[in-house]
Amino acid sequence: MPPAVTDSAGEYRGGAEAPGRPLYRRFARDEVGVIAVLVVFVAGVGFFHPEFLHSGNLLSITHNTVYVGLMACGIVFPLAMREVDLSVGGMYAMCMVVGAVLIRDGLGTWVALIAMLALSALLGAVNGAVTTYMRLPSFIVTLATAMLFRGAGLALADGKQITDLPQSDSFFTVLGGNVAGVPTAVWVFVIMVAALTVLFTRTRFGARVRAIGSNREAAEFSGLPVAWTRIAALSLSGLMAGVAAVFSLAFFMAGDPTVGQGYELTAIAGAIIGGTPLAGGRGSVVGAAVGCLILSAVASALAFFQVPINWTTFATGGVILVAVAADTLLRRIRDPRPAGG
Repeated sequence: MPPAVTDSAGEYRGGAEAPGRPLYRRFARDEVGVIAVLVVFVAGVGFFHPEFLHSGNLLSITHNTVYVGLMACGIVFPLAMREVDLSVGGMYAMCMVVGAVLIRDGLGTWVALIAMLALSALLGAVNGAVTTYMRLPSFIVTLATAMLFRGAGLALADGKQITDLPQSDSFFTVLGGNVAGVPTAVWVFVIMVAALTVLFTRTRFGARVRAIGSNREAAEFSGLPVAWTRIAALSLSGLMAGVAAVFSLAFFMAGDPTVGQGYELTAIAGAIIGGTPLAGGRGSVVGAAVGCLILSAVASALAFFQVPINWTTFATGGVILVAVAADTLLRRIRDPRPAGG
């Protein structure tokens, strides 16, 4: 692969596609392995249980994926920089509670929406600032803030669901409803996946994220704004948790401070399945979304096969291994150079 290049301002542009690359290797892109796993898995379950392939069930699986999937798409950015955000689950629950409280207190649903998005982006930026300027590992910082956010949500809601909301308001009927027979949240999920893919792969910000994740020392030496990019990446991760909270509140019509437990690990697992390694330097927003779809499909398939719920974690772990192995195989087909070459 040709070496990465920079422009006259030191801006990372990445390497060009190797000339003469065989067609089958060009086809074996980052997302192909995980998409193949999803298609084969769904087809395999459908072979034994044809009702699994019914449009209603597939749409339900997709809708169930939206909330954690949005978080996974945001987590791609810090992961690609070798950062970990464990706070998104607690932030998701806290933002839901904040939105529900604002609506309950009569400040308006759309004011609540703006507040939820602004708060989530701000909290993500705080994670980034603390990580950057106090020189602490993002793993430790976000683990601590995850507890802080969830605790604040529990205190604000007094440990109970907030349900006395104006359910006839357009916030609930539009954002929590359907468009052309498909939940609004699913449409937004598709739009966000497309937008974040463009941001990650076609913008200067995305190039900086990948460059810093590949070699932070070289990125600093070339003059890239490492501190600002880290803060922005974690702020974006927080913002996506806020988007998930908005649509969760609109659909469930309640602010529950206990929701989202374990979502951060599921989101990270989905991103890793989709081809975003902890080693940084690359990632795939589409792959993260598909990785979360795989996890949701597994949970749904277990119900069809009447597998005891105690085996759910075991089955999910197995699927993660298979998906990552398939992704690795596709990468070796795409670039057969030996390790270290």
